[in-house]
Amino acid sequence: MLKRVVLVLGFLSTFSLANAQHETATATAAPHETEANAPLSEKEQSLEEVNAFKQHHLLDSHSFNIMVEKKADGTEKPIGFPLPVIFYDPANGLHTMMSSAFDGDKVVESNGGHYKLYHEKIVKTDASGTITYDENHHATNEKVWDFSITKSVLMILVTALLMLWIFGSMAKNYKKSLVPSGFGKLMEPVILFVRDDIAKPNIGHNYKKYMSYLLTVFFFILFLNLFGLMPFGINVTGNIAITLALALITFFITQFTANKNYWQHIFWMPGVPIPMKLVMLPIEVLGMFIKPFSLLIRLFANMSAGHLIVMSLIGLIYVFKNVIAGVAFPFLTFVLYLLEVLVAFLQAYIFTMLSAVYFGMANEEHGHEGEEGRAH
Repeated sequence: MLKRVVLVLGFLSTFSLANAQHETATATAAPHETEANAPLSEKEQSLEEVNAFKQHHLLDSHSFNIMVEKKADGTEKPIGFPLPVIFYDPANGLHTMMSSAFDGDKVVESNGGHYKLYHEKIVKTDASGTITYDENHHATNEKVWDFSITKSVLMILVTALLMLWIFGSMAKNYKKSLVPSGFGKLMEPVILFVRDDIAKPNIGHNYKKYMSYLLTVFFFILFLNLFGLMPFGINVTGNIAITLALALITFFITQFTANKNYWQHIFWMPGVPIPMKLVMLPIEVLGMFIKPFSLLIRLFANMSAGHLIVMSLIGLIYVFKNVIAGVAFPFLTFVLYLLEVLVAFLQAYIFTMLSAVYFGMANEEHGHEGEEGRAH
């Protein structure tokens, strides 16, 4: 409840301050021209910087920047390390380089083509780096096929290696003794919880064939959620492409392991009159796709909202710059940060639990027509 209230207040404050900024502009000027020419107060400049920082934090990046050093002349120097950039241009072939080649808004020449990093998208330009826009101020430059190791991809690889190391060492220890040791003491209760409280009650006697996926997705989301709480701009589970991929995996496992009863209840539901069968058919088919959509949007929205709230509260300290803000906002940020730790566990649990529910529905066994019962 507190999280929702703060989210609403944050949006309202941002909305009201943004409106105040627009009110200072000349009414007859064009929007972009107005923003460029209207003088901004110190508070409005701070608000713009906070908004830019929040947007940057939520986006994926081709370099891993830990922080940004702002110099006296107003220029910014990112502190971090570059990542490999790999992209394919059908006209000029495959290109590989480090992301530092794009530092400082540089135009990179490779295999006879010119490329530029524009809002973390690699676009094709001319030698001077010209960006063309449509009537909605969207870049119209030709894009390339980007296979780069971005910050999100790097954290996925780190998480995968971490999971292999933790559970690989646990497997070795269990071969020596069934008494848990090391990470096993911490992980075994969680693994048993996923098996006994998520998989068994929701799937039934077929739960074993889904355990490997349920455990993998639970710890994968949990570790990424916890990494996202670190102050390095790691927001992997707040990336809709990642949550979409996870939801699609659950969707395909559900469809490819479903029994005939599942398909019968979707396309020709037994025990109901034929007119109702025709009405239920499109609803059931639509439900097949709504279920994974709810998975992806729930994880994406909750994690993105949490990051936005924490970033907004931290940013408001620099916007108001007074004693009350210096005390109240850090305290509120700390409370919400603790709440985000709980949300990190909760979202991993919800995604895993709903996946288990969908698997259980796909394996549900029915007796006589009209009598439904799940075999446990």
